Amino acid sequence: MSGRRVYLETFGCQMNELDSELVAGQLASLGYQFTSRSDEADVVLYNTCSVREQAEQKVWSRLGELRASKADKPEMVVGVLGCMAERDGTDLMNRMPVVDVMCGPAELDKLPSLIDNAVRTRESLVAGDPESASLKSVKASALQGSASRRSGTLAAAEDSLEYLDLSRSVSPIDPVGSIRQSAYVRITRGCNKFCTYCVVPFTRGAEIHRPPSHIIEEVQRLADQGVTEITLLGQTVNHYRFEHDSATQVDGIIQSQKGRAFKGGHTRDPLAGERVTTFADLLYELHEKAPSIQRLRFVTSYPRDFGDDVLEVIRDCPRICRYLHVPAQTGSDRMLKMMNRGYTVSQYDEFVSRAREHLHQPEIGRPLMISGDIIVGFPTETNKDFAQTVDLLERTRYKSCFIFKYSPRPGTVAYDKIPDDIPDAVKRERNNELLAIQNKISDEVSKEQIGAQYDILVEGPSQRQIKAAGLSQRNAKKAAGGGVQLTIGGRSADETEELSVTAVLEQSEGETVQFSGRTDGDQIVMFDAPKETASALPGQIRRVKITDGSGLSLFGDLLD
Repeated sequence: MSGRRVYLETFGCQMNELDSELVAGQLASLGYQFTSRSDEADVVLYNTCSVREQAEQKVWSRLGELRASKADKPEMVVGVLGCMAERDGTDLMNRMPVVDVMCGPAELDKLPSLIDNAVRTRESLVAGDPESASLKSVKASALQGSASRRSGTLAAAEDSLEYLDLSRSVSPIDPVGSIRQSAYVRITRGCNKFCTYCVVPFTRGAEIHRPPSHIIEEVQRLADQGVTEITLLGQTVNHYRFEHDSATQVDGIIQSQKGRAFKGGHTRDPLAGERVTTFADLLYELHEKAPSIQRLRFVTSYPRDFGDDVLEVIRDCPRICRYLHVPAQTGSDRMLKMMNRGYTVSQYDEFVSRAREHLHQPEIGRPLMISGDIIVGFPTETNKDFAQTVDLLERTRYKSCFIFKYSPRPGTVAYDKIPDDIPDAVKRERNNELLAIQNKISDEVSKEQIGAQYDILVEGPSQRQIKAAGLSQRNAKKAAGGGVQLTIGGRSADETEELSVTAVLEQSEGETVQFSGRTDGDQIVMFDAPKETASALPGQIRRVKITDGSGLSLFGDLLD
């Protein structure tokens, strides 16, 4: 397969970005190359999301556009990965015959063999009948089915996806040519919550926790290659809990195990220690055993059962970020019950208060920043329910909040059993009102930081500087130099020089350039740096004094 070009585009969440990185690493190790243009590719892959309607519609649009490309290039292989593939199954292929390969998120380790078979089959079709080959699909798929109902034993025995994480390609340059500073590391997969609006438990399966030794080794390998920031991923990351007495092995490799959450609220798990590794234990071990990791983050947190032990570890470990992403979804107890969220508004408020009591220390330059998610217009939402959500938003004072209009998602409980009875005009009005309130809060939170001094993890030239240097928006993330670079699409190694920080500096006028970075509270900070020393900044921790704040951005002066 050497020399074949792949276009990989990712939609949706950070989980999907990590999945795409792992897939890209596997394909690169087999000799595949990457391109930023789907019409130049031999293999086109879309890693999809079913959580939001907008992302899904983009996928349908992309597949529609490929009909013409495949007519001109019938040997092209088209694959749909991720949650849409798992949820829709072979119905997706029937709707879009252009699709050759489908692979659910729990079966991505099988993708290379699926692609290899599809490429060979398509070549045979083209050789036999070039004119009709573009109209045929090879219809290869790997879908997990009802994995949410697996027993703990079966989950361990069948968890071949752990091998994908273990075989991760760890390199200072990722498979598409990006210099690494940040990386995602998965600690759990799947979800047991079954919120009525959410398809994740059905597409990603039951909650599975990876062995702590695997996670620690992966972080250490990334650290050895120069990664300075790690974000731990899980649908309910604070439920991480690995029971060593129950661990199983297959071919000498410790297997992930089905989630068994501690039910003791926010008290410490009495089995923590040698018998059980809790989330707090894992955070502490990672902090101590990978000292070159300058920033350790995690998402997404679930507000119930968030232990004081986790808050204490964050407080006592200086390289663990004081940033929590904790979705509330609504400020109405009635709506929370309909959503099957599993907590009350008072429990959410108690968690926020407890977290700030432990972690909010602006006097030492370490304020706690919290972000959240809100859904407006969930079925039967009244004006009173919405007013309660407004109250929650105003008293919680998120740094930022993702606010969405509810849209029924196929495969969820709400789609099948709860009629979508809120008019779109009402959803839109409520959505806009919440956005206006949150924008005001975000602006106030930013202005509160003026005069403070923060340690900033420098990411690269700011978006404004990249634009001023004449680089396109498509190249913006690469020039900035950090994080997973697969969201916009795969990039080939020969673009690296064009998109380097050096190129931005060379094409920028003046003696200084604007760089951006983030506080450990995940606030974006812009600052000017001397051009002659700026090329060494990405990945460094530098002290900045905040001089202004607006919206979601802070502005400051470099102090050292």
